[in-house]
Amino acid sequence: MGQDLTALDMQADGIKLIIVSIPDVASLIQGEALLDLGDWQDGMEVEGCRTHSFSDARIWWLDSGLLWEDHLDARWTSATGEKVCEVIFPSRHSAASGQPSLTVHPVGIPHIGEEDEIPFGGKPASCPPPNPRLASWYREILKCGRSSELSEEFSFTLEVTHHGPWLETPSLFIEIGSTPEHWPRRDAAKILAEIIWQGLGLDGGGGIGTWDQHKHCKVAVGIGGGHYAPFIGRLAAHEGIWLGHMVGGHSLPMDKPEDESWDPLTGELPAGNWRQAINSAIESTRLAFPKGEIWAYMDRKSFKGWQRQSIKRHLQDIGIPLGRTRDFILE
Repeated sequence: MGQDLTALDMQADGIKLIIVSIPDVASLIQGEALLDLGDWQDGMEVEGCRTHSFSDARIWWLDSGLLWEDHLDARWTSATGEKVCEVIFPSRHSAASGQPSLTVHPVGIPHIGEEDEIPFGGKPASCPPPNPRLASWYREILKCGRSSELSEEFSFTLEVTHHGPWLETPSLFIEIGSTPEHWPRRDAAKILAEIIWQGLGLDGGGGIGTWDQHKHCKVAVGIGGGHYAPFIGRLAAHEGIWLGHMVGGHSLPMDKPEDESWDPLTGELPAGNWRQAINSAIESTRLAFPKGEIWAYMDRKSFKGWQRQSIKRHLQDIGIPLGRTRDFILE
């Protein structure tokens, strides 16, 4: 299925690693806002870059961008001896629309083939485990953003899985978008830094979005939609929803058979990397949510009928139930 991860216990003790890219101003000011929230201590240099420590969290200030910096979790462990249990990437978000935004998303390029060009980092056909905090932090962005002075200017969105880097630890990006005009906004950085601070339990609380593997909850893997997948976002906005990877429609390349007699209910499944992408997203999500019930959740309107039927058949073949909204919010 494109992954070479072992079945790690994602709930094991370890440090929470926040990786800041100094050349990325939106990343930098989120890191600086985090420093303002607690009594962070100077740490050892790692790969020639400074670090800070507070409780079980670390900030690693990289002198490079983030998308091509693979194996950051393993590199931290090699340098410090500390196991990493989750990674947070404060970052900037770019969009041609120029719409100012606060966003959060998982990491990976499950749809890219082994021989394909890699445009934005990552490992072909693979995605790191999604951070289980994804849906709950999205809800925090909605709540905090809508109650702030940013509400009339910014959108608050959830993005699908779409770029690197590669690592084996549950991860997420939390971002300020969408142009050089918005990236330096310290009011936006303050909101996201406070979500990271409280979300990781650094305020002395229990954290936000910590996965309890004893609950046996359903976890939704999103299928379809655009880059921002509003249909999946509407589900994730409900309290109690757990969300794994999301593969947008553009990440599901599917070639319809040319035979005019082809029947999507009984014929051979279409060619393309779409099954690879779905399999990788599901496998990776399963690693991040031990004992969770992995379900698929499809934006049906974003597909043609033959595509929907093909996806449903593949999900049946691999034993993944396809749920509707009521299957998730009426527990």
